[in-house]
Amino acid sequence: MTRIIPLFTLAGVPDCETSTHYIATEDMLGLSLLRFNKAPARDVVMIVHGLTTSSDMFIMPEHENLVRYLHANGYPDVWCFDYRMSNRHPYNLTRHRYTMDHIALFDFPPALARIREISGADVRIHVITHCLGAVSFCLGLFGGAITGVTSAIANSAGLAPRVPGWSRLKLKMAPFLMDYIINEPYLAPNWGEERGLTPGKLVSKVVDLFHPECDNKACHMLSFMWGTGRPALYSHANLLDVTHERGGDLYGPTSPQYYRHVNKMVKHGHAVKLDPSDPSLKRLPDDYLSRAAEVTTPVLFTTGRDNHVFANSNIVCHEMLEKITPGLHELKIYDGYGHQDVFMGKDVAQDVFPAMLDFIRRHSWSEDQIQAA
Repeated sequence: MTRIIPLFTLAGVPDCETSTHYIATEDMLGLSLLRFNKAPARDVVMIVHGLTTSSDMFIMPEHENLVRYLHANGYPDVWCFDYRMSNRHPYNLTRHRYTMDHIALFDFPPALARIREISGADVRIHVITHCLGAVSFCLGLFGGAITGVTSAIANSAGLAPRVPGWSRLKLKMAPFLMDYIINEPYLAPNWGEERGLTPGKLVSKVVDLFHPECDNKACHMLSFMWGTGRPALYSHANLLDVTHERGGDLYGPTSPQYYRHVNKMVKHGHAVKLDPSDPSLKRLPDDYLSRAAEVTTPVLFTTGRDNHVFANSNIVCHEMLEKITPGLHELKIYDGYGHQDVFMGKDVAQDVFPAMLDFIRRHSWSEDQIQAA
């Protein structure tokens, strides 16, 4: 594979102080936060990626990315959190048994604590989340593990995951096939680039046969790994060619364990623990809607109208919560967008980010400050 843009580059956010801050979780994993700081601020933003991606999806140099957009619009202190799902960390390369419950309870609290330690104990923290990062964050927020957040945005899925029919079958079968048939610890978008004739490369070749929409092997694998469609994660028309070509870098491998948790939530109808008998997770509720009435943090649920990964998940989630706490949470649907192109698309700074910015401003700045901006 020939790279046009370096792997893990920070070139997409110039002219600011960039620093890495490491944290340790209660269950003994090392995680990291990337801080992009131009000035002290009362309102700070933490951004959270989805499964198999990383902070890199928010700092892409080929288009106006989310961090740069926030800097240009009054939010100079932005943090990107690489938690245990990140492809910047090695944890997805093993046959682990981590769930989104573990992320909710163990990953987010120390990350938020570190931001308060460095940016200031009295800062207002606004969180923008995506994919299973959004689901995990919602578990922490509605499960009581996350407190003191001023506002949150959850893209694509929250407390009510929904997936297309073909995806339901994949969720059910993938863990068994991976653990006992293919005998690989993870699925990887770059399997087609492996040297030699490996099991992963064979899978990639078979997947290629069902995806004539482009000639990018990683794109085909991503549609196989997540969602239903050709392609599944995004519309080709929304991506720059260079973004499409570097899909194997922007998305990484994943253990199928998280599929088990999504599958249980889909079958149950809303967010629940994967293993209620796990004593390490007893501080969390078995059913995450059980405490929804106690949550006062407003959440903007966003989704692309053409979402072929989590379908109408956030529409359903907003409907559920509207019955419990009417008027607290909001919903935004982006026409012409799907799952991943909400952040990775070439025109997101014009089509997507303004609605997110408006929501954050309404929960941070005064009216005078909004008008001045």
